[in-house]
Parts: sequence; C-alpha cells; structure tokens
Amino acid sequence: MRRTCAVVLVIEFVVIGLAVPVAIQLAGVSPAVAGGVWGGLAVAALVLSALQRFGWAYYAGWGLQAALLVSGFVVPGLAILAVVFLALWVSAVLLGGRLDARSAVEQRAE
Repeated sequence: MRRTCAVVLVIEFVVIGLAVPVAIQLAGVSPAVAGGVWGGLAVAALVLSALQRFGWAYYAGWGLQAALLVSGFVVPGLAILAVVFLALWVSAVLLGGRLDARSAVEQRAE
C-alpha cells in the first residue's frame, strides 16, 4: 500500500506544481499566495511520498488530500483536481492493501 500511495503523491506533486500558474492566471491569486499555498502542498506531497514507509506519513497523506480539497474553494478548477486525487488516493489505499495481503500470502507459501 505504501508504494501505491507514494506513486499517487509523486503524480500529485507534479500536477499541483503545474497548478500554481493556473491559480495565478485564472483565479487572479497573487503569485506569493499561489506559490506559498500550492507550492507548499506540492512540496508536502513530494516529501510525504518519500516518507510513506512511516505509518504517520500515510495519515498525513489523508491530510494533504483534505488540504487540497479545501484549497479548491479558492480556485474552483483545482477542486476538480482535488476530487480526482482523492479518488486516486482511496484507490491506492484499497488496491495497495489488497496487494500487500496477496504478497503476504505468497511469502507464507514459500
């Protein structure tokens, strides 16, 4: 599960980083605010992807999804991205959990 969640966070890092100019141009958000908010979320996604081996980072990933969803109220276009990444995060958790369980069964069989 940790690997699938880390992959989602890396992709999220790229997309949030690319959303900074969109927030500036389309929503009229000041560059400092856009860089601080969405740049900070992007960096947090990258850092959390590297820290997924720790249990707390998994829960921090949920917090990141919530923060991105809340920031979507400022720039409505980003709310759509937040919903997409929330769905990807839930899928990564569910499918990753299944993969971990399957791997554990295969290791016991060996």
